[in-house]
Amino acid sequence: MTHSRPNEFIPPPECPVFEPSWEEFADPFGFINKIRPIAENTGICKIRPPPGWQPPFACDVDRLHFTPRIQRLNELEAQTRVKLNFLDQIAKFWELQGCTLKIPHVERKTLDLYVLYKLVKEEGGFDVVCKERRWTQIAIKMGFAPGKAIGSHLRAHYERILYPYYLFQAGANLMQNAQKPTLTNDTKDKEYKSHDLPQRQSVQPVETCTIARRAKRTEGRCLKSEQGEMSENKPNLRRRMGSCVAKQEPVKEIPIQVKQEPVEPTTEGEKSKVEQYICLVCGGGGDEDRLLLCDGCDDSYHTFCLIPPLHDVPKGDWRCPTCLAKECGKPQVAFGFEQAPRDYTLRTFGDMADSFKSDYFNMPVHMVPTELVEKEFWRLVSTIEEDVTVEYGADIASKDFGSGFPVKNGTFKVSPEEEDYLSSGWNLNNMPVLDASVLTHVTADICGMKLPWLYVGMCFSSFCWHIEDHWSYSVNYLHWGEPKTWYGAPGYAAEQLENVMKSLAPELFESQPDLLHQLVTIMNPNLLMDHGVPIFRTNQCAGEFVITFPRSYHSGFNQGFNFAEAVNFCTADWMPLGRQCIEHYRSLNRYCVFSHDEMTCNIATKADSLELELACAVQKDMSMMIQEEKELRERVYKLGVWHSQQVDYDLLPDEDRQCAQCRTTCYLSAITCPCSPEQLVCLHHIQDLCSCPPSSYTLNYKYTLAELNPLFQALTSRAESYDDWASKVNKILKADQDNKSDLEDLRSLIAEAEKKMYPETDLLNHLRQVIQNAERSASMAQQLLNGKRQTRYRSGGGKSQNQLTVEELRSFVNQLYDLPCNIRQAPFLKALLNRVEQFQQQSSDLLAEDMPSSSALQSLLDEGAALDVELPQLAVLRQRLEQARWVEAVQQASDQPANLSLDCMRRLIDQGVGLAPHACVERTMARLQELLTVCEHWEEKAHNMLSARPRHSIETLEAAIQEVDGIPAYLPSCLQLKDCVSRAREWIKEADALQVGGRIPVLATLSELVSRARSIPVTLEPLTRLESLVSEVQAWKESAAKTFLLRNSTHSLLEVLCPRCETGSQKSKSKKVKDGLIPCKKADVKLDSLCDVERALCTSKDTASAMAALGDVRQKELESLLILRTSNESKLQSSPSSLAPTVCLCHTVPAGPMLQCELCRDAYHSGCVPGFKDIPAGQPWLCPLCKRSEKPPLDKVLPLLASLQRIRVRLPEGDALRYLIERTVRWQHRVQQVSLLTEHPIGKARHISGTASPHTLDESIGSFYMLQPCIPLDGLSTELEELLVEGLLLQVTLPELQQLYSNLINRFSPPQHSLQSSEHDHQYHIAQDRSPPHKSSPHRSPSHKSPPHRSPSIHRSPSIHRSPPHSNGQDGVPEIRKESEKVEKKNKRRLEKGNMDGQPRDKMKKPKKKKPKMDKERRREEKRTISPSNSLSDPSYSEDSEEDWSVCSAKRCQQPEGTEVNWVQCDGSCNQWFHQVCVGVSAEQAENEDYICKTCASKNMTE
Repeated sequence: MTHSRPNEFIPPPECPVFEPSWEEFADPFGFINKIRPIAENTGICKIRPPPGWQPPFACDVDRLHFTPRIQRLNELEAQTRVKLNFLDQIAKFWELQGCTLKIPHVERKTLDLYVLYKLVKEEGGFDVVCKERRWTQIAIKMGFAPGKAIGSHLRAHYERILYPYYLFQAGANLMQNAQKPTLTNDTKDKEYKSHDLPQRQSVQPVETCTIARRAKRTEGRCLKSEQGEMSENKPNLRRRMGSCVAKQEPVKEIPIQVKQEPVEPTTEGEKSKVEQYICLVCGGGGDEDRLLLCDGCDDSYHTFCLIPPLHDVPKGDWRCPTCLAKECGKPQVAFGFEQAPRDYTLRTFGDMADSFKSDYFNMPVHMVPTELVEKEFWRLVSTIEEDVTVEYGADIASKDFGSGFPVKNGTFKVSPEEEDYLSSGWNLNNMPVLDASVLTHVTADICGMKLPWLYVGMCFSSFCWHIEDHWSYSVNYLHWGEPKTWYGAPGYAAEQLENVMKSLAPELFESQPDLLHQLVTIMNPNLLMDHGVPIFRTNQCAGEFVITFPRSYHSGFNQGFNFAEAVNFCTADWMPLGRQCIEHYRSLNRYCVFSHDEMTCNIATKADSLELELACAVQKDMSMMIQEEKELRERVYKLGVWHSQQVDYDLLPDEDRQCAQCRTTCYLSAITCPCSPEQLVCLHHIQDLCSCPPSSYTLNYKYTLAELNPLFQALTSRAESYDDWASKVNKILKADQDNKSDLEDLRSLIAEAEKKMYPETDLLNHLRQVIQNAERSASMAQQLLNGKRQTRYRSGGGKSQNQLTVEELRSFVNQLYDLPCNIRQAPFLKALLNRVEQFQQQSSDLLAEDMPSSSALQSLLDEGAALDVELPQLAVLRQRLEQARWVEAVQQASDQPANLSLDCMRRLIDQGVGLAPHACVERTMARLQELLTVCEHWEEKAHNMLSARPRHSIETLEAAIQEVDGIPAYLPSCLQLKDCVSRAREWIKEADALQVGGRIPVLATLSELVSRARSIPVTLEPLTRLESLVSEVQAWKESAAKTFLLRNSTHSLLEVLCPRCETGSQKSKSKKVKDGLIPCKKADVKLDSLCDVERALCTSKDTASAMAALGDVRQKELESLLILRTSNESKLQSSPSSLAPTVCLCHTVPAGPMLQCELCRDAYHSGCVPGFKDIPAGQPWLCPLCKRSEKPPLDKVLPLLASLQRIRVRLPEGDALRYLIERTVRWQHRVQQVSLLTEHPIGKARHISGTASPHTLDESIGSFYMLQPCIPLDGLSTELEELLVEGLLLQVTLPELQQLYSNLINRFSPPQHSLQSSEHDHQYHIAQDRSPPHKSSPHRSPSHKSPPHRSPSIHRSPSIHRSPPHSNGQDGVPEIRKESEKVEKKNKRRLEKGNMDGQPRDKMKKPKKKKPKMDKERRREEKRTISPSNSLSDPSYSEDSEEDWSVCSAKRCQQPEGTEVNWVQCDGSCNQWFHQVCVGVSAEQAENEDYICKTCASKNMTE
C-alpha cells in the first residue's frame, strides 16, 4: 500500500437509520411514507428489519454465472479521467511523430502536465508567461516551494513537451514553423503508457487474457490497435448500460498546409506500383531508401523534404502531417466499462475477490477496517500514477438465474415457516408491483425497475454517481457478504451536484452531456461538499435495506465480496416528479424507460379500484397531461397539419415510437411524414422532422381529446368524493370556539372514511390524531379531576411520575379549549387551574415571611400535594419546611439545656449544613456554632483539668465551675468536674471526722478512704498523711508476716494469729482465705470460718468486742481439737474386725516408720512429712496441718504490738495479735499454777506409744511403728491435757511449754533396757516379700539401675523390712532420727527390676502416676532436708536390699524385660504397683486416666 495523501478523505455525515417495529414493517410503503419527511432530506436512508427477519437465499448458485465489468479506478473519477485523456492526447501526438512521451519529475514528484498546460493557458499562453516572467507564480500555484528556480524547469518542460501540442491545437503549420517537433527526454524520466480508451473499448476481450489488477502507469503496457469506424447501434431502450457507447460524432478535420511542388496530372490507371510511391513534396521517386511511407494514408515523403528534415527513418509507426491532424482531431469516444475477459461463477468470483483484498491489504479480509478501505478507495481514484483494476458483476438479470428472495412457483422450495417471505412486501420481487406502487400499471417487465437486478461486488468495485431512471425510488438489499458503502445527495440538490461536476470536469460533459446518466463517473464527496453539495454516507451491512428517494444522486463502492439485489418502485407522491423527469429527459435527448403518458392512461382506466390517494395524484397528473396535449395539438393544427389517424401505440415496441429528435417514447400523439414513414417526432419537435411542408405531415394519435375526458371524469369522480369528505373535515377542524362540534361528530367522519375505504391520507391521519388527542385529553382531564392518574406513584418527595406542571396544566387547559371539538371536562380543569394559581399566591405570601411555622408550611404542603400538579412551590415549601423544623429543633434543644449535649449540637449543625441558605438558618447556625465552640472549649478544659498531673487544687476547680455554670448545655466533663469537687469536699469532711475525739480508725475504713481519694482528680491535702498511715500499716503487716509465717506458707497472717475455727478431719483442708474482707450474704454474725472472724473483727466497734469475738473462736477451737485428738488416737488402736485406717497426707494405711502429731494425734508416714529430723530433742512434733507458723519467741512479738499501738490504726491482724499475747499471758499464768509431779506419780506412767511395742494391723496390709514418742492421752488429766493442747496451739515459742512437754515425755518414757532388748525382735514383714539376701558391699554395682522412687507426696510402703532403732534415755531421739533418715533414703531410691538369679537387669522406666494436689515447694523442702550424708550413713541400708520394691502385684506377672519397663499404681485403696503390660494398660491411659485394680474394684462393688 502507498502512503495516504496529506489531505485524507473525510467521511461525510451519516444518513438516518430506521428500525421499524413488526407492525410498521408489515406495510413497506406506509413506513417509507412515514419516514419520507426525514429521509428525503438526506437522499438515502438505511432500514434495519426487525430482529428475526431473515429471508432464505433463494438464488441458484450453481446456475449463476456472469461476465463482470472491468473498472480501472482512476478512470472513474471525473477530474482524474480528464487528466488521463489529456495525457493520452499528448502521448498520441508525439507517438504519431515517432517519439515517445516521458513524463518528467520535478522536486522528486511527477510533473502534472495537465495542470501546467491549464495554468499557462489561463495566464495567456507561453509567449505571455515568458514575456512577463510568470513561471515562478505558476510553480507556486502548482504547489512547489518558492526560491528554488522551479519556474525555469517548468518552462523548459513546457516548451519541450506541451508547446508543440499547443501550436498544433491552435492550427499552426509545423512545417512552416521554425519550431522543430522533436522530443528529447531525460533518461531518468519514465515512459508514459497511454490508456488508449477508444482502442481498448473496440477490441473484443480475449478469453485467455489476465487482468493486471494493480500496476504502475509508468510501468504497465496497454494494448494498442487502430480504431475502426464505430457502427451506429441502437441503444437498449429498456435500460441504460454503463458500457453503452454513444454515437460517434463526425470528424472535425484540421487544415494542414504542406509544401506544394508542381506535379503533372496522371490518371490512376496509368500509374504503376513504383510510380505510386513518390514524394508528395518534391514529386520525385528517387532515393527510395530515404522515402517514408505514412502508416495512415500510405502517402510518401522524403525525409529531407520534411520540415524539419529527418536524419533517420523513424522507428515504429509514422504519420504524415495530414494524418497527424486527422488523428489528433478525432473527438473523444464516450467512456464506458469493458467486459471482463472471462466468465465467473459465484464461487470463482468470491475466491478471486477475497484473494485480491487479502493480498492488497496483506491481512485477512474480515480484519480490514471499513474506514481503511474507504480512504484507500478515494486515494486510488484520484491518482494517475497508480492503476488498480477491479471487476464488478453488476446488472445481472434476476429472471435468468433467479432472485435472492424466494418467489412463488420458483425452483427454490421454502419451508413452511418461511412461506411468509414469498408474499412479504419487502421481497424485492413483490415491492414494485404492490397495490400502492405506480409501476404496477406499467405493462412491460422492465429489468432493474420491475424485475430486480443482482450485484456481485468485490473490494473497490463501485457504482458511480447517478439517479434512478425516471427519478424513481430504489431499494437495495444486501443478502450477504461484506458491507457496501453508500453516498447520497438529497433530491433538491440534484441540479447543484450536476453543475458542480460540470464546472470541475467540463471536458467530459462537452462530449457527453448525459454523462451522469451513464453510471461511469464518480467524484470525491469531499470535493462536492467543499462546493456546497450536501452529501451523506452509510455502510450497508448484510440483511439491511438502503432506500434512495426520487432524484437523489447516489454512488458508492463495495468493501469486499458481497451479493446484493435492487429494484425500483414508485408511489403516488412520485407522480409529479415523474412528469418533470420526462421533460428533463427531453431536454437531454435521453431515452425513456417507459412512457409516462401510457402509464397515466392505464391507471385512469382503473379509476374505480384506485386508492383515493393515488386517484387524486393521477387526476392531477392527467389534468396536466390533457392540458398540455390540447395545447400541442392546437399548435400543430395552426402549423397546417390537417391529416390525422388513430394509431394503437400499445402494440408498437418502444423503439418504433420514439422521437427522432429528443428520443422520448410517444404515446398520445406523434408526427410522421410520407417521405420517411419509419421516422416520427413528438409534437414538441415537429419542426425537426424533415424539410417537407407541415401540410404533408400526419398527426398520429392514441386518443382523441373527447376520449380522454371520460377517463379524466372517472378519476375526478373518485377523487371528488374524497374531496367532499375532506371539506367537511376541514370545516370542523377549522371551526371557531362558538361553532365547535362534539367528539361524536368527528368519530362519525372516521366511520365514513372507513366505510368508503378512503386512502390513508394526511388529512385522515390528522383527523384520527385529533380524535385520539381529544380522547386522550378527555381521559387525562378526568384522571386529573379524579386524582387517579394511571402512571402516578408516590416517591420519597411526594412527587408523582408524569405529573403536569402548572404551565403544562395551563397549556393543557388551553389545549382543551383549542381542540376542534368540545370536551366536557374542560370547565372543571379550568377550576383546578384557578385553585393552583390560588395556591401559588398563598405560597408566595408564606414564603415572604422570615421563618414561618412548620405547621403552616405543612398545611400548605398538604394542600398543594392534593392538587396532583407538579408545583415548583412544593419543593421550595419542603425546603422551607426542613429549615423551619430545624430552627424549631434548635430552639427546642436550647430550651432544655440539660439535654443539649455536644453530640446533639453537632448533629443539629450537620443537619443544618445540608439545608438551603436562609437568613434565619444562618443566624441560628451562627449561634449554635458559637455555643458549640464554647462548649468544646470548656469540655476540653475540664477534661484537661481532670487528667492534669499534678492535680489541681479544689479552689481552682471551683473557680472553673463558676464560669461553666452559665453555659446552657449539657457538658459531661464539666459535670464530672462538679462531681469531683463535690466528692472531694465530702472526702475531706470524712477524713477530718475520721479521728475526731481520739477514735482509732479501722484499716478497712482507712484503705477505703484512701482508695476513694485516689479516684478523685483533685489535690487532697489529708491524702498524703492517710497514705503514709496505710503504708505504715502495710509495713507492719509485712514485718508480722515475716515473723510468724513459714516459708511458702499457704496461711495468711490473720489465719495464723487467730484461733482456728476449722479443725475438722485432716482429709479436708480448709480453704485459703484472702487478706481482704469477703462479704457474706447474711447479716447475723457467724464464727464458723475465717471469713466470719475477719468480718466480725472489722465490724467490731472497739477492741473489747474484738477480744470477745476471738474468745468465742478460741473456745470452739479447744472443743473441736479435743474431739479430733480422741478420734485420731482411736484410729491407731488395733482392732481385728475394723477396716485399716487411713492416715497421713496421703490418706493411706499406716506402715513402716510413722510419726504422730502431738496436737491432733494423727499419724504420718515419715517419708510424707519432711523436716521431722530438724525437731530439737525434747520438743513436741507437730504435723504440717498443726504447725502453721514459725512460733517466734514472745520477746519478738511484743515489739510488734507496741509498734502497732504507735500507728493508732485498728486492723484484724492487730486485734488477733493482741488476743494472742493476752492468751499467751493467761496460759503462762495457768502453767505456773499447775504441779505435774503431784498429779501424776511416775510409778503409774504408761509407756509412750510407738516405743514399747509395735502396732500390728492386718497382715495382708502391713505393720508400722512410731519414730517419735508421744504422750499417752489416758495418762493425762483433762486439765493437764487442755493446758498442753492450748500451749501447743499458741503461735509463740514459750520455755514453759518446752518444760511442760519435757516433764511429761520423761514421765511417760519406758525403761532403757526394754528398748535395747527389742532391737532385733520387732521386725515387720509382708507375705509377698521376695527380696534377695542383702549384699555386704555398701557400694552399688554399675550394672544395677535405680528403681522407680515414690513421690514424697504419695509415699506408700507395702512392707518394711527393718529393725526398730535402739533407745537409750535421751539417746533415743538420735536413734529414731537415724532410723528415719534410712527410711527417707529408702523413699528416694529407685526400684530395680532384676531376675530371680540376681543377674543385672535392664533399665526400667519410672511408673507414671497422676500426683495429688500438694504444694510443690513442700516437696522441694522435703528433698532439701534429706542430706546425702545421712542417707548413706548406714552401710547395711543399701539399695540392693530394696529389690522388694520392684515386685509386680499382679497374680500372673509376665516379668517383662527390656531397656525400659512401664509401671502403673492402683488409684484404689491398695495403692499397689503393677507392670502396665501385666494389667493391660497403655502408657497414655496410665498418664491420663485413673487405674483401679481388680481387688479394689470388687471391694467397691460389694460396698
